[in-house]
Amino acid sequence: MPYAFTLTTTVPASAQEIYEAWLDSLAHSEMTGSEAVMSDEVGAEVAAWDGYITGRNLELVPGERIVQSWRTTEFEDEHEDSILTVTLEEVEDGTLLTLVHSQVPDDQTSYEEGGWQEHYFEPMKAYFAERKQAGTGRKAKAAAPGKKAKAKTKAKAKVETKVETKSKTKRAASRAKSKPAKSKAKPAARSKKKTKRVAAKAKPQRAKKAKRKAAKSRSRR
Repeated sequence: MPYAFTLTTTVPASAQEIYEAWLDSLAHSEMTGSEAVMSDEVGAEVAAWDGYITGRNLELVPGERIVQSWRTTEFEDEHEDSILTVTLEEVEDGTLLTLVHSQVPDDQTSYEEGGWQEHYFEPMKAYFAERKQAGTGRKAKAAAPGKKAKAKTKAKAKVETKVETKSKTKRAASRAKSKPAKSKAKPAARSKKKTKRVAAKAKPQRAKKAKRKAAKSRSRR
């Protein structure tokens, strides 16, 4: 007689992320480590674990619930499809996944006794934890250029400040040097003026002396 069981686990991802990954062929394959063919359309056929599991989408509520018919290669022809209901509820550490597997053949208890945990729950936790870590790395890398740009801006500002300080120092030094040069130039100009005055005074005296000598020589004659 078919039976049903319920399992729960907490996955480090949002309910929408789990919903989308479960119904995506590539993500489902990466999540479980085996090839899967999935769809997000009600009525579409699905398969997982390299064809070991086949079924169909019966009900889909985005981010909340997935209902699928499942049967494995171990099911006999007289066995009806089992029904898988996955309910997603976000909690503090991620999402509480509640799995109800009903209409399971009574002689197939391996699904409840470690099958789901080993082939889905644990791989799913590892998959989403890795995705979360990779997402953090991408954010960090994306943020790095901004930090580098800020560092460059600060460095540029420091360089500009240093250049401006140096130019100010050079201008101050050139002003300080030019002032003594002017003061030195003034005494030099004054000395030249004095020389001209002395020379101007000396010319009349020389002329007088020459006239006196000429007068004396005439009187002697």
